[in-house]
Amino acid sequence: MTHASEPLHIDARGLMDLLRSATMPEGFSALTGLPLVFVHLDDGVPTDVPDLLEPALLSAVCVFVGVASQPLSPRAGRLATRLDAVLEDPSSLETVAATVRRSPVASASLALLLRQELYDRPLGGLVAESALYSALQAGPEFARWLAPRSDHGGAEDDKRLTIRRVDDVLYITLARPARHNALDAKMRDYLHDALLLAMSEPSLRVVLDGSGPSFCSGGDLAEFGSSSDPASAHVVRLTHSLARLLLLLGPRTESRVHGVCIGAGVELPAFTHRMVGAEDSLFALPELGMGLIPGAGGTVSLPRRIGRQRTLLLALHGHPISASIALRWGLLDAIEEQP
Repeated sequence: MTHASEPLHIDARGLMDLLRSATMPEGFSALTGLPLVFVHLDDGVPTDVPDLLEPALLSAVCVFVGVASQPLSPRAGRLATRLDAVLEDPSSLETVAATVRRSPVASASLALLLRQELYDRPLGGLVAESALYSALQAGPEFARWLAPRSDHGGAEDDKRLTIRRVDDVLYITLARPARHNALDAKMRDYLHDALLLAMSEPSLRVVLDGSGPSFCSGGDLAEFGSSSDPASAHVVRLTHSLARLLLLLGPRTESRVHGVCIGAGVELPAFTHRMVGAEDSLFALPELGMGLIPGAGGTVSLPRRIGRQRTLLLALHGHPISASIALRWGLLDAIEEQP
């Protein structure tokens, strides 16, 4: 595969010419070395650009990011909604470019998946996300991230959750504080069983929280790359899907998060009917830096709360957003002090 080149900077007229080109989408792809196009929206926007965008953008294996340094005109605003993301802070261009430069295939694949808007069909969206995640696990970008790692965890007891029932409320607490409640296979299986218990009693509500300094630091890095093969991992992921159970439980669920909420630590609580965060909550999607995409349901749960464009921005930036930003975006339903 050709090494990812520097991003292309074009205006709306240039985008129109690009979409009319015979080399689109083959000439603008992570495969051919151009996985990122910045579209500057401050200049005039031709009236026919939005109509041209639909068929080309749905299939282009490339990230289209709008850039604006001033409020958008109505026509530019309509164009912006068709792009994969719009930078609210143009000073972050280099951060986005660096992410795509490091993981061009994963970045373009995530943009392409979100573009399909499968989160409107959430169960199907989970299948598509898992299949793509498994494919990327077999790719060179993940292999490069994985190669130098030596985090194999350490000896610890069997405890992963504490569960208590008060009347018709099942309180499920992630209980691996020394690892910031990193989600390993054992915790996933215990949590799956707890959610199945809630499924069996229609009157039972679920409140999900975490012990220690963080709600959940995401998937346990000590287990990354440890599956026997990506295809089997795909089947396991769907068979023991926490996201699917949270979707089915629907309005009976609430999450109360605090501290670090990374990867699965934000993807899973975003499925709950009500998501409450403490003031110190921080939310991040770091998977592109690993050559992967969110794999715990985040391409379904986050767009349903904050839209596909902000979901992609969160992944492209990699660094966390605060509770106040999460509340403004709609990721959180409320900020409250927690016991």
